[in-house]
Amino acid sequence: MHEPTSTAINHLGSWVSNLTWGDLPTTVQQRHQLIWADYLTVASAGAQLPEYSELIKVWPTPSGPAPIPGTSVMTSAEVSAWIVGATGVALEQDEGNKFAKGHPAAHVIPAVMALAFAHGSRGIDCATAVAAGYEVAARFGRATSLAPGVHPHGNWGVAAAAAGCARLLGLDASATAAAIDHGSGMAIAGHFSSAIDGNLVRNSWMGASALSGIASAYLAAAGIASNTGTANDTLGSILGTWDSSYLTDSLGSRWDCESNYFKIHAACAFTHPPIDAMLQVRTQHPKLATLSADNVLSIDVYTHYLAAGLNHQQPASRLSAMFSIPFVIAVALRSGEVTPRQHGAHERSDPDIAQLAERVQVHNDPELSNLLPHSRAARVRIELTNGEVFSAHVPNPIGDSDFAPLGRSNLEEKGARLIQPDLLVNLWTFAEELPTAPLITDLASLLRGGPS
Repeated sequence: MHEPTSTAINHLGSWVSNLTWGDLPTTVQQRHQLIWADYLTVASAGAQLPEYSELIKVWPTPSGPAPIPGTSVMTSAEVSAWIVGATGVALEQDEGNKFAKGHPAAHVIPAVMALAFAHGSRGIDCATAVAAGYEVAARFGRATSLAPGVHPHGNWGVAAAAAGCARLLGLDASATAAAIDHGSGMAIAGHFSSAIDGNLVRNSWMGASALSGIASAYLAAAGIASNTGTANDTLGSILGTWDSSYLTDSLGSRWDCESNYFKIHAACAFTHPPIDAMLQVRTQHPKLATLSADNVLSIDVYTHYLAAGLNHQQPASRLSAMFSIPFVIAVALRSGEVTPRQHGAHERSDPDIAQLAERVQVHNDPELSNLLPHSRAARVRIELTNGEVFSAHVPNPIGDSDFAPLGRSNLEEKGARLIQPDLLVNLWTFAEELPTAPLITDLASLLRGGPS
Protein backbone atom coordinates (compact mmCIF):
# COMPACT_ATOMS: atom_id res chain seq x y z
CA MET A 1 0.00 0.00 0.00
CA HIS A 2 1.33 3.42 -0.98
CA GLU A 3 -0.51 5.73 1.39
CA PRO A 4 0.10 9.15 -0.20
CA THR A 5 -1.03 7.93 -3.61
CA SER A 6 -4.01 5.89 -2.37
CA THR A 7 -5.13 8.82 -0.20
CA ALA A 8 -4.93 11.20 -3.16
CA ILE A 9 -6.86 8.75 -5.34
CA ASN A 10 -9.54 8.46 -2.64
CA HIS A 11 -9.86 12.24 -2.79
CA LEU A 12 -10.13 12.08 -6.58
CA GLY A 13 -12.74 9.33 -6.36
CA SER A 14 -14.89 11.43 -4.08
CA TRP A 15 -14.59 14.49 -6.32
CA VAL A 16 -15.38 12.57 -9.51
CA SER A 17 -18.37 10.73 -8.07
CA ASN A 18 -19.94 13.95 -6.74
CA LEU A 19 -19.24 16.22 -9.70
CA THR A 20 -22.27 17.63 -11.54
CA TRP A 21 -22.46 19.54 -14.81
CA GLY A 22 -23.65 22.57 -12.86
CA ASP A 23 -20.41 22.56 -10.87
CA LEU A 24 -18.51 23.47 -14.03
CA PRO A 25 -18.04 27.19 -14.69
CA THR A 26 -19.65 28.37 -17.92
CA THR A 27 -16.25 28.85 -19.53
CA VAL A 28 -15.38 25.22 -18.76
CA GLN A 29 -18.66 23.98 -20.23
CA GLN A 30 -17.93 26.01 -23.36
CA ARG A 31 -14.40 24.67 -23.61
CA HIS A 32 -15.72 21.11 -23.47
CA GLN A 33 -18.06 21.84 -26.36
CA LEU A 34 -14.99 22.77 -28.41
CA ILE A 35 -13.10 19.70 -27.18
CA TRP A 36 -15.95 17.37 -28.13
CA ALA A 37 -16.46 18.88 -31.59
CA ASP A 38 -12.74 18.90 -32.35
CA TYR A 39 -12.16 15.34 -31.15
CA LEU A 40 -15.15 13.93 -33.03
CA THR A 41 -13.95 15.71 -36.17
CA VAL A 42 -10.45 14.27 -36.10
CA ALA A 43 -11.70 10.81 -35.07
CA SER A 44 -14.15 10.81 -37.98
CA ALA A 45 -11.39 11.80 -40.38
CA GLY A 46 -9.14 9.12 -38.90
CA ALA A 47 -11.81 6.47 -39.40
CA GLN A 48 -11.87 7.28 -43.10
CA LEU A 49 -8.16 6.64 -43.59
CA PRO A 50 -7.53 3.57 -45.79
CA GLU A 51 -5.92 1.56 -42.99
CA TYR A 52 -8.78 2.09 -40.56
CA SER A 53 -11.47 1.61 -43.17
CA GLU A 54 -9.83 -1.74 -43.83
CA LEU A 55 -9.62 -2.52 -40.11
CA ILE A 56 -13.35 -1.91 -39.73
CA LYS A 57 -13.97 -4.30 -42.63
CA VAL A 58 -11.90 -7.17 -41.20
CA TRP A 59 -12.67 -6.69 -37.48
CA PRO A 60 -15.97 -8.45 -36.66
CA THR A 61 -18.25 -5.66 -35.48
CA PRO A 62 -21.29 -7.13 -33.79
CA SER A 63 -24.38 -5.00 -34.09
CA GLY A 64 -24.70 -2.72 -31.10
CA PRO A 65 -25.63 0.73 -29.82
CA ALA A 66 -22.22 2.43 -30.02
CA PRO A 67 -21.27 4.35 -33.18
CA ILE A 68 -17.88 4.72 -34.80
CA PRO A 69 -18.00 8.42 -35.76
CA GLY A 70 -17.45 9.12 -39.43
CA THR A 71 -18.78 5.71 -40.48
CA SER A 72 -22.12 3.93 -40.68
CA VAL A 73 -21.05 1.27 -38.16
CA MET A 74 -22.98 0.73 -34.91
CA THR A 75 -21.36 -1.88 -32.71
CA SER A 76 -20.55 -2.90 -29.14
CA ALA A 77 -19.10 -0.43 -26.68
CA GLU A 78 -15.84 -2.36 -26.51
CA VAL A 79 -15.21 -2.42 -30.28
CA SER A 80 -16.28 1.21 -30.65
CA ALA A 81 -14.03 2.39 -27.82
CA TRP A 82 -10.99 0.58 -29.21
CA ILE A 83 -11.40 1.77 -32.79
CA VAL A 84 -12.34 5.36 -31.90
CA GLY A 85 -9.41 5.47 -29.50
CA ALA A 86 -7.08 4.65 -32.38
CA THR A 87 -8.71 6.79 -35.08
CA GLY A 88 -8.84 9.83 -32.81
CA VAL A 89 -5.05 10.11 -32.76
CA ALA A 90 -4.32 8.80 -36.25
CA LEU A 91 -3.93 12.25 -37.84
CA GLU A 92 -2.06 13.90 -34.94
CA GLN A 93 -4.69 16.62 -34.75
CA ASP A 94 -6.37 15.83 -31.43
CA GLU A 95 -6.13 18.35 -28.62
CA GLY A 96 -3.57 18.17 -25.85
CA ASN A 97 -2.38 19.79 -22.66
CA LYS A 98 1.16 21.09 -22.17
CA PHE A 99 1.06 20.64 -18.39
CA ALA A 100 -0.16 17.04 -18.70
CA LYS A 101 2.44 16.49 -21.42
CA GLY A 102 0.00 14.58 -23.58
CA HIS A 103 -3.59 14.20 -24.72
CA PRO A 104 -6.27 14.11 -21.97
CA ALA A 105 -9.43 14.12 -24.12
CA ALA A 106 -8.20 11.35 -26.40
CA HIS A 107 -7.83 9.10 -23.36
CA VAL A 108 -11.32 9.82 -22.04
CA ILE A 109 -13.86 10.49 -24.79
CA PRO A 110 -13.70 7.14 -26.68
CA ALA A 111 -14.27 5.07 -23.53
CA VAL A 112 -16.94 7.24 -21.93
CA MET A 113 -18.85 7.88 -25.16
CA ALA A 114 -18.99 4.18 -26.09
CA LEU A 115 -20.12 3.23 -22.59
CA ALA A 116 -22.76 5.98 -22.61
CA PHE A 117 -24.27 4.64 -25.83
CA ALA A 118 -24.21 1.10 -24.47
CA HIS A 119 -26.10 2.14 -21.34
CA GLY A 120 -28.42 4.66 -23.00
CA SER A 121 -27.13 7.34 -20.65
CA ARG A 122 -28.37 10.88 -20.39
CA GLY A 123 -26.34 13.35 -22.38
CA ILE A 124 -25.56 15.42 -19.32
CA ASP A 125 -24.10 12.39 -17.55
CA CYS A 126 -21.83 11.65 -20.50
CA ALA A 127 -20.68 15.28 -20.70
CA THR A 128 -20.04 15.39 -16.95
CA ALA A 129 -18.11 12.11 -17.00
CA VAL A 130 -15.81 13.38 -19.75
CA ALA A 131 -15.24 16.66 -17.90
CA ALA A 132 -14.33 14.73 -14.76
CA GLY A 133 -12.09 12.36 -16.67
CA TYR A 134 -10.30 15.24 -18.35
CA GLU A 135 -9.31 16.79 -15.03
CA VAL A 136 -8.15 13.42 -13.71
CA ALA A 137 -6.12 12.88 -16.88
CA ALA A 138 -4.44 16.26 -16.68
CA ARG A 139 -3.51 15.70 -13.05
CA PHE A 140 -2.18 12.20 -13.67
CA GLY A 141 -0.14 13.67 -16.50
CA ARG A 142 1.24 16.38 -14.22
CA ALA A 143 2.06 13.78 -11.56
CA THR A 144 3.94 11.55 -14.01
CA SER A 145 7.38 12.31 -15.42
CA LEU A 146 7.91 9.56 -17.95
CA ALA A 147 11.38 8.17 -18.45
CA PRO A 148 13.21 9.26 -21.63
CA GLY A 149 11.83 7.39 -24.62
CA VAL A 150 8.42 6.52 -23.13
CA HIS A 151 5.48 7.75 -25.20
CA PRO A 152 2.56 9.29 -23.23
CA HIS A 153 -0.20 7.37 -25.01
CA GLY A 154 -1.94 4.75 -22.93
CA ASN A 155 -0.23 5.04 -19.56
CA TRP A 156 -1.18 7.91 -17.22
CA GLY A 157 -4.41 8.43 -19.20
CA VAL A 158 -5.90 4.99 -18.49
CA ALA A 159 -6.76 6.06 -14.95
CA ALA A 160 -8.70 8.98 -16.40
CA ALA A 161 -10.68 6.78 -18.78
CA ALA A 162 -11.55 4.63 -15.77
CA ALA A 163 -12.58 7.71 -13.77
CA GLY A 164 -14.90 8.93 -16.53
CA CYS A 165 -16.47 5.49 -16.96
CA ALA A 166 -16.96 5.14 -13.20
CA ARG A 167 -18.72 8.50 -13.07
CA LEU A 168 -20.95 7.47 -15.96
CA LEU A 169 -21.90 4.23 -14.18
CA GLY A 170 -22.75 6.20 -11.05
CA LEU A 171 -20.22 4.43 -8.83
CA ASP A 172 -19.73 5.77 -5.32
CA ALA A 173 -16.56 7.46 -4.13
CA SER A 174 -14.84 4.28 -2.95
CA ALA A 175 -15.59 2.32 -6.11
CA THR A 176 -14.58 5.26 -8.29
CA ALA A 177 -11.23 5.44 -6.50
CA ALA A 178 -10.80 1.70 -7.03
CA ALA A 179 -11.52 2.12 -10.75
CA ILE A 180 -8.97 4.93 -11.02
CA ASP A 181 -6.33 2.90 -9.21
CA HIS A 182 -7.03 -0.16 -11.34
CA GLY A 183 -6.70 1.94 -14.49
CA SER A 184 -3.35 3.25 -13.31
CA GLY A 185 -2.19 -0.37 -13.10
CA MET A 186 -3.08 -1.00 -16.75
CA ALA A 187 -0.46 1.38 -18.11
CA ILE A 188 1.21 0.64 -21.45
CA ALA A 189 4.99 0.89 -21.81
CA GLY A 190 5.05 2.30 -25.33
CA HIS A 191 8.30 3.62 -26.75
CA PHE A 192 8.52 6.88 -28.67
CA SER A 193 10.52 5.13 -31.38
CA SER A 194 7.30 3.51 -32.64
CA ALA A 195 5.97 6.92 -33.67
CA ILE A 196 9.25 7.91 -35.31
CA ASP A 197 9.37 4.58 -37.15
CA GLY A 198 5.78 4.99 -38.33
CA ASN A 199 4.56 1.92 -36.47
CA LEU A 200 0.80 2.23 -36.03
CA VAL A 201 0.96 0.43 -32.71
CA ARG A 202 1.37 3.98 -31.44
CA ASN A 203 -2.31 4.59 -32.31
CA SER A 204 -3.33 1.20 -30.95
CA TRP A 205 -2.14 2.15 -27.48
CA MET A 206 -5.08 4.55 -27.30
CA GLY A 207 -7.55 1.89 -28.34
CA ALA A 208 -6.21 -0.39 -25.62
CA SER A 209 -6.36 2.47 -23.14
CA ALA A 210 -10.06 3.09 -23.82
CA LEU A 211 -10.88 -0.58 -23.40
CA SER A 212 -8.90 -0.78 -20.16
CA GLY A 213 -10.80 2.23 -18.84
CA ILE A 214 -14.13 0.53 -19.43
CA ALA A 215 -12.90 -2.73 -17.89
CA SER A 216 -11.54 -0.93 -14.82
CA ALA A 217 -14.91 0.69 -14.14
CA TYR A 218 -16.76 -2.61 -14.50
CA LEU A 219 -14.24 -4.36 -12.24
CA ALA A 220 -14.77 -1.68 -9.63
CA ALA A 221 -18.54 -2.05 -9.95
CA ALA A 222 -18.12 -5.79 -9.35
CA GLY A 223 -16.01 -5.16 -6.26
CA ILE A 224 -12.90 -6.70 -7.79
CA ALA A 225 -10.79 -3.54 -8.12
CA SER A 226 -9.16 -1.92 -5.10
CA ASN A 227 -7.15 1.20 -4.33
CA THR A 228 -3.61 0.48 -3.16
CA GLY A 229 -1.79 3.40 -4.82
CA THR A 230 -0.72 1.31 -7.80
CA ALA A 231 0.40 4.34 -9.82
CA ASN A 232 3.28 4.84 -7.42
CA ASP A 233 4.93 1.76 -8.93
CA THR A 234 3.58 1.59 -12.48
CA LEU A 235 3.86 5.24 -13.45
CA GLY A 236 6.59 5.87 -10.93
CA SER A 237 9.28 3.27 -10.48
CA ILE A 238 8.65 1.38 -13.76
CA LEU A 239 7.77 4.08 -16.32
CA GLY A 240 9.27 7.19 -14.76
CA THR A 241 8.92 9.22 -11.58
CA TRP A 242 5.77 10.06 -9.66
CA ASP A 243 4.51 12.83 -7.38
CA SER A 244 1.02 12.16 -6.03
CA SER A 245 0.61 15.71 -4.73
CA TYR A 246 -0.32 16.81 -8.26
CA LEU A 247 -3.46 14.63 -8.21
CA THR A 248 -5.41 16.93 -5.95
CA ASP A 249 -3.67 20.24 -6.52
CA SER A 250 -6.34 22.94 -7.03
CA LEU A 251 -8.93 20.26 -7.75
CA GLY A 252 -12.26 21.92 -8.43
CA SER A 253 -10.78 25.43 -8.60
CA ARG A 254 -8.30 25.11 -11.46
CA TRP A 255 -9.78 23.56 -14.58
CA ASP A 256 -6.97 22.16 -16.67
CA CYS A 257 -9.14 21.91 -19.78
CA GLU A 258 -8.83 25.70 -19.98
CA SER A 259 -5.06 25.41 -20.47
CA ASN A 260 -5.35 22.94 -23.34
CA TYR A 261 -4.17 23.41 -26.89
CA PHE A 262 -5.89 22.69 -30.18
CA LYS A 263 -3.84 21.63 -33.17
CA ILE A 264 -4.00 23.19 -36.60
CA HIS A 265 -1.02 21.32 -38.06
CA ALA A 266 -1.20 17.58 -38.70
CA ALA A 267 1.97 16.80 -36.79
CA CYS A 268 3.32 16.01 -33.33
CA ALA A 269 2.78 18.91 -30.94
CA PHE A 270 6.55 19.18 -30.47
CA THR A 271 6.87 20.16 -34.14
CA HIS A 272 4.28 22.95 -34.03
CA PRO A 273 6.49 25.81 -32.77
CA PRO A 274 9.11 25.15 -35.49
CA ILE A 275 6.32 24.95 -38.10
CA ASP A 276 4.85 28.24 -36.89
CA ALA A 277 8.27 29.89 -37.00
CA MET A 278 8.83 28.64 -40.55
CA LEU A 279 5.41 29.87 -41.66
CA GLN A 280 6.19 33.25 -40.11
CA VAL A 281 9.42 33.50 -42.12
CA ARG A 282 7.60 32.38 -45.26
CA THR A 283 4.91 35.03 -44.80
CA GLN A 284 7.47 37.78 -44.24
CA HIS A 285 9.62 36.69 -47.19
CA PRO A 286 7.34 35.12 -49.86
CA LYS A 287 10.24 34.53 -52.26
CA LEU A 288 11.45 31.69 -50.03
CA ALA A 289 8.47 29.58 -51.08
CA THR A 290 9.55 29.62 -54.70
CA LEU A 291 13.28 29.11 -54.31
CA SER A 292 14.74 25.79 -55.39
CA ALA A 293 16.28 23.64 -52.68
CA ASP A 294 19.59 24.25 -54.44
CA ASN A 295 19.37 27.88 -53.27
CA VAL A 296 19.07 26.88 -49.61
CA LEU A 297 22.36 26.33 -47.81
CA SER A 298 20.98 25.38 -44.38
CA ILE A 299 17.90 25.44 -42.17
CA ASP A 300 18.56 25.37 -38.43
CA VAL A 301 15.78 24.64 -35.95
CA TYR A 302 16.34 25.41 -32.26
CA THR A 303 13.90 23.73 -29.92
CA HIS A 304 13.61 22.11 -26.48
CA TYR A 305 15.02 18.75 -25.47
CA LEU A 306 11.70 16.92 -25.84
CA ALA A 307 11.54 17.80 -29.54
CA ALA A 308 15.21 17.63 -30.47
CA GLY A 309 15.09 13.89 -31.15
CA LEU A 310 12.50 14.30 -33.93
CA ASN A 311 15.31 14.89 -36.39
CA HIS A 312 15.01 12.05 -38.91
CA GLN A 313 15.04 13.41 -42.44
CA GLN A 314 13.47 10.64 -44.53
CA PRO A 315 10.12 9.51 -43.08
CA ALA A 316 8.84 6.23 -44.49
CA SER A 317 5.13 6.65 -43.71
CA ARG A 318 2.49 9.22 -42.90
CA LEU A 319 2.89 8.66 -39.17
CA SER A 320 6.67 8.99 -39.19
CA ALA A 321 6.33 12.12 -41.36
CA MET A 322 4.22 13.73 -38.62
CA PHE A 323 7.08 13.13 -36.19
CA SER A 324 9.85 14.50 -38.41
CA ILE A 325 10.80 18.14 -37.86
CA PRO A 326 12.94 18.23 -41.04
CA PHE A 327 10.04 16.94 -43.14
CA VAL A 328 7.32 19.19 -41.72
CA ILE A 329 9.64 22.20 -41.90
CA ALA A 330 10.27 21.45 -45.60
CA VAL A 331 6.54 20.97 -46.20
CA ALA A 332 5.69 24.22 -44.39
CA LEU A 333 8.21 26.13 -46.50
CA ARG A 334 6.93 24.64 -49.74
CA SER A 335 3.17 24.46 -49.12
CA GLY A 336 2.48 27.09 -46.48
CA GLU A 337 0.53 24.51 -44.44
CA VAL A 338 0.94 21.10 -42.82
CA THR A 339 -2.25 19.08 -43.28
CA PRO A 340 -2.88 15.35 -43.78
CA ARG A 341 -2.67 15.74 -47.53
CA GLN A 342 0.97 16.83 -47.23
CA HIS A 343 1.92 13.47 -45.70
CA GLY A 344 1.01 11.26 -48.65
CA ALA A 345 3.39 9.04 -50.58
CA HIS A 346 3.74 11.63 -53.36
CA GLU A 347 4.91 14.35 -50.96
CA ARG A 348 7.24 12.00 -49.08
CA SER A 349 8.91 11.07 -52.38
CA ASP A 350 9.06 14.63 -53.74
CA PRO A 351 12.77 15.25 -54.47
CA ASP A 352 12.57 18.98 -53.71
CA ILE A 353 10.99 18.40 -50.28
CA ALA A 354 13.52 15.64 -49.61
CA GLN A 355 16.41 17.97 -50.46
CA LEU A 356 15.03 20.69 -48.19
CA ALA A 357 14.58 18.19 -45.36
CA GLU A 358 18.21 17.12 -45.76
CA ARG A 359 19.28 20.72 -45.10
CA VAL A 360 17.41 20.87 -41.78
CA GLN A 361 19.41 20.45 -38.59
CA VAL A 362 17.57 20.24 -35.27
CA HIS A 363 19.30 21.62 -32.18
CA ASN A 364 18.51 21.19 -28.48
CA ASP A 365 18.62 24.67 -26.96
CA PRO A 366 18.92 24.50 -23.13
CA GLU A 367 17.51 28.01 -22.79
CA LEU A 368 14.33 26.93 -24.56
CA SER A 369 14.16 23.72 -22.51
CA ASN A 370 14.25 25.78 -19.33
CA LEU A 371 11.05 27.54 -20.39
CA LEU A 372 8.99 24.34 -20.33
CA PRO A 373 6.13 23.68 -19.74
CA HIS A 374 4.74 27.23 -19.69
CA SER A 375 6.45 28.23 -22.91
CA ARG A 376 7.12 25.90 -25.85
CA ALA A 377 9.36 28.14 -27.93
CA ALA A 378 11.33 27.57 -31.12
CA ARG A 379 13.62 29.45 -33.51
CA VAL A 380 14.20 28.86 -37.19
CA ARG A 381 17.14 30.21 -39.18
CA ILE A 382 17.41 29.88 -42.97
CA GLU A 383 20.63 30.68 -44.82
CA LEU A 384 20.69 30.85 -48.61
CA THR A 385 23.64 30.05 -50.81
CA ASN A 386 23.97 33.76 -51.63
CA GLY A 387 24.55 34.58 -47.97
CA GLU A 388 21.10 35.93 -47.15
CA VAL A 389 19.77 34.91 -43.72
CA PHE A 390 16.15 34.82 -42.53
CA SER A 391 14.93 33.90 -39.05
CA ALA A 392 11.94 33.86 -36.75
CA HIS A 393 11.19 33.04 -33.13
CA VAL A 394 7.88 31.97 -31.59
CA PRO A 395 7.30 31.74 -27.82
CA ASN A 396 4.45 29.25 -28.12
CA PRO A 397 2.57 27.45 -30.88
CA ILE A 398 -0.64 28.70 -32.46
CA GLY A 399 -3.50 26.99 -30.64
CA ASP A 400 -2.02 27.26 -27.15
CA SER A 401 -4.89 28.57 -25.03
CA ASP A 402 -2.54 30.76 -23.00
CA PHE A 403 -0.91 32.29 -26.09
CA ALA A 404 -2.93 32.10 -29.29
CA PRO A 405 -6.22 30.33 -28.53
CA LEU A 406 -8.40 28.91 -31.26
CA GLY A 407 -12.16 29.41 -31.23
CA ARG A 408 -15.05 27.77 -32.94
CA SER A 409 -14.50 29.40 -36.33
CA ASN A 410 -10.85 28.28 -36.35
CA LEU A 411 -11.80 24.70 -35.51
CA GLU A 412 -14.58 24.69 -38.09
CA GLU A 413 -12.06 25.81 -40.73
CA LYS A 414 -9.79 22.98 -39.63
CA GLY A 415 -12.67 20.51 -39.81
CA ALA A 416 -13.61 21.66 -43.30
CA ARG A 417 -10.20 20.44 -44.46
CA LEU A 418 -10.77 17.01 -42.94
CA ILE A 419 -14.35 15.82 -43.39
CA GLN A 420 -17.53 16.36 -45.41
CA PRO A 421 -19.43 19.61 -44.70
CA ASP A 422 -22.68 17.93 -43.62
CA LEU A 423 -20.85 15.64 -41.19
CA LEU A 424 -18.95 18.61 -39.75
CA VAL A 425 -22.21 20.45 -39.09
CA ASN A 426 -23.67 17.36 -37.42
CA LEU A 427 -20.66 16.88 -35.15
CA TRP A 428 -20.89 20.43 -33.89
CA THR A 429 -24.61 19.92 -33.32
CA PHE A 430 -23.79 16.80 -31.29
CA ALA A 431 -21.34 18.77 -29.14
CA GLU A 432 -23.88 21.55 -28.60
CA GLU A 433 -26.80 19.31 -27.74
CA LEU A 434 -25.02 16.65 -25.65
CA PRO A 435 -25.50 18.31 -22.22
CA THR A 436 -29.25 18.72 -22.78
CA ALA A 437 -30.03 15.47 -24.61
CA PRO A 438 -32.45 13.28 -22.60
CA LEU A 439 -30.64 10.23 -24.02
CA ILE A 440 -27.31 10.18 -25.82
CA THR A 441 -28.75 7.60 -28.20
CA ASP A 442 -31.03 10.35 -29.53
CA LEU A 443 -27.91 11.93 -31.05
CA ALA A 444 -26.45 8.80 -32.67
CA SER A 445 -27.43 9.75 -36.21
CA LEU A 446 -25.35 12.93 -35.97
CA LEU A 447 -22.16 10.86 -35.83
CA ARG A 448 -22.94 8.86 -38.95
CA GLY A 449 -20.54 9.29 -41.86
CA GLY A 450 -20.06 7.59 -45.21
CA PRO A 451 -20.34 3.85 -45.86
CA SER A 452 -17.89 1.53 -44.09
